[in-house]
Amino acid sequence: MAASTIPSCFKAYDIRGKVPDQLSADLALKIGRVFAQTYRPAAVALGHDIRLSSPELTGAVAQGLCEMGVDVLHLGLCGTEEVYHAAFSMVDQGIDGGIMVTASHNPADYNGMKFVTRGARPVTGANGLFRMGQLIGSDRVPEPVDRRGGQRRQPDKTAYLDHLLGYVAEARLRPLKLVVNSGNGCAGPIIDLLEPHLPFSFIRLHHQPDGSFPNGVPNPLLPDNREETAVAVREHRADLGIAWDGDFDRCFFWDEKGRFVDGYYLVGLLALEMLHQEPGGTILHDPRLVWNTRELVEDAGGRPLVTETGHALIKERMWREGSVYGGEMSAHHYFRSFGCCDSGMIPWLLVCALLSRTGKTLSALVGERMERYPISGEINSLVDDPDLAIERIREHFPGGEVDTIDGLSVAFVDFRFNVRKSNTEPLLRLNVETRADRALLEEKTNELLTLIRG
Repeated sequence: MAASTIPSCFKAYDIRGKVPDQLSADLALKIGRVFAQTYRPAAVALGHDIRLSSPELTGAVAQGLCEMGVDVLHLGLCGTEEVYHAAFSMVDQGIDGGIMVTASHNPADYNGMKFVTRGARPVTGANGLFRMGQLIGSDRVPEPVDRRGGQRRQPDKTAYLDHLLGYVAEARLRPLKLVVNSGNGCAGPIIDLLEPHLPFSFIRLHHQPDGSFPNGVPNPLLPDNREETAVAVREHRADLGIAWDGDFDRCFFWDEKGRFVDGYYLVGLLALEMLHQEPGGTILHDPRLVWNTRELVEDAGGRPLVTETGHALIKERMWREGSVYGGEMSAHHYFRSFGCCDSGMIPWLLVCALLSRTGKTLSALVGERMERYPISGEINSLVDDPDLAIERIREHFPGGEVDTIDGLSVAFVDFRFNVRKSNTEPLLRLNVETRADRALLEEKTNELLTLIRG
């Protein structure tokens, strides 16, 4: 079937598009039907984010599922990880799939969907998502069956909250002061439910869910969105700042000085905390930046393994390797005990446990690592021919250790870089790291950008 027949909102790992031009209630109903036909679930957990279009789309998906005889467990307003949790923890209760209606940090007029099957295994273009799109694009959506599925609500979040608290059950938590910025997304209600069980005090920013996004779409990766949290940390003399994207599958950190901490350094920290809980465990990490993570994991007796970037690829590798934790510098953190899924709540709990156990500040824990392995940060460049630019870079840097796990990585004794293509745009994404040499970092970053941009 030609790719042109697939609706434009179908992407490699999920669905994303403008509402209603690319994603409408009618299309959502069809998606519910073809999901049911493709994966044959008996019952599906269904949740949605705070976007104003989410309730209508969620209702349409539920109708499509029920028309195919699938029972629907409505989680209501929730984070993506709550759907994941239901999909892997409620298998014995008949749940064998999950759908989350969300567009995460996309603009307010967008929406989308993320899918998992039994046990929270990811749905991708390769294992059925594009097949779903082809059925819709070629007008082969199945007709409703005679036996309709039922719908019921699940407002009780006790099992999910108990799972989160299990990560710090044995920790002697200190009474930390935390600035939490939910960005008017879905994280706020979960913080409120966790608060009675933790010795922390919370300073709340943009805490109430609001799909009109009065303070902008929650995307803490944007530099303009970071300053407010940083200022609050300094003003309140907080121990930590934390912010989430809209569906809180990613969380971001500021140290007690109000300094934003790049997600790369959090991978190493979380690896240490998980190795504390499971000595000798396997840690997965993405190939964009590696030296800091590898050194920390090896020194702690763990086994670091590089894997391709992308949530579905990392999850499948975690299932195969039995790895205790996997981390991406983009702030996606995956846990074997969480169905090998990514969570935006578990990381900050683990960081608080680490601060409590060591008695150190976050700046003390990451500051030395930042000096030891300074990084460029991910730099995006719009180019006419990404493949030609990559070949130009390869020829310019002979003699280095090359790997092509995800894009092109070349390592020398004192610096290393990764350059990779975007999956959706004519962009090249560059990351550079050095061994304690900021001057060399600036030199090599500029040299590479010159090659990339011609």
